[in-house]
Amino acid sequence: MTKAYIVNEISKTTGIEKANVLETIEKFMEIVKDSLAHGENVYLRGFGSFIVKTRSEKTARNISKNTTIIIPEHKIPAFKPAKVFMEEVK
Repeated sequence: MTKAYIVNEISKTTGIEKANVLETIEKFMEIVKDSLAHGENVYLRGFGSFIVKTRSEKTARNISKNTTIIIPEHKIPAFKPAKVFMEEVK
């Protein structure tokens, strides 16, 4: 499923113009990205949470050069679905 498909489905079911739906979806994604970039989690009741996880420092190997490198601690975005959402998928 693509963003264009979602825009078409929302437009068909609500009667709102595709351009307005696309603008709304783009703004939603921008707000979620900005919130996560600033370390703030986004909670959508009944759907799930967009959260920032911290990956701890770890040691890795570069096989081609046969060296060991240290990957520093870093943050990654993640999605945790709500229980209701998980039940529907099952």
